[in-house]
Amino acid sequence: MKRQKVTVLIEQDEDGYYVASIPALRSCYTQAKTLPVLRKRIAEVIKLCLVHEKPAKQQFVAVEQMEIMA
Repeated sequence: MKRQKVTVLIEQDEDGYYVASIPALRSCYTQAKTLPVLRKRIAEVIKLCLVHEKPAKQQFVAVEQMEIMA
């Protein structure tokens, strides 16, 4: 087993749940009520996703929040 580095995006939804996703792995996400539980779950999910797919080659640049009139 080799070490791999992936970018994890963590957001909080309107109900207070933390949602983690991995942009480089399709359909690789989970949620939890607390950050410690979320971190444990996303580590498990990443391992499962890596069994079925290779992460897309991406380099983390930035995360931005934008407000637009829509």
